[in-house]
Amino acid sequence: MDIQIGPHLYRNSNGTIEVEGVPQIDIEPRSSGGFPKVNFALFETGGKMPAKLTDSTLAINEGQAYALERSPTSLVMRHQDSGKEILNMALEENGRLVISQGEFYTLKGHTLTITPSEWTLEKTTVTEGETDVQGKAVPLE
Repeated sequence: MDIQIGPHLYRNSNGTIEVEGVPQIDIEPRSSGGFPKVNFALFETGGKMPAKLTDSTLAINEGQAYALERSPTSLVMRHQDSGKEILNMALEENGRLVISQGEFYTLKGHTLTITPSEWTLEKTTVTEGETDVQGKAVPLE
C-alpha cells in the first residue's frame, strides 16, 4: 500500500505507520474497495489514550472531545472545542492514501505535525521525496 504523509510518499508499505517505533496508525484495505479501515491511537502528553479509532469508528472518545467525519473517500478527526484537525486522510483514485494534515502526540509524548509541505517530529523534518519501505511499516522517527 502506498501512503503519502505530508508531501513524502512511502511506497509498498504493509499499512502500518510506526511513530517512534510504536505502531500508532494501521490502515487495512477493504476487500470490497472504498476507504480502508483505519485504527489509530490518540495519546496525550503523559501517555494516556483519550481517543481511539477502531475500523474507522471512534471506539474511545473521552468526554466526547473528538468528532469524526467520514465519506467514501476520506476521514477527518477533529478536536470538538478547538476544531483542530487531528488526522486528515483521503483515498486517491490511484489507491494511494494521503495524510495531508494532522497534529497529535506520540506514545512518548512528542508532537507529530503533518502539513501539505512537511511532517515534523521532534528534531526531524521530512519534506518531498519517496521511500520504498519494501512491505514493512512506515517508520516516522
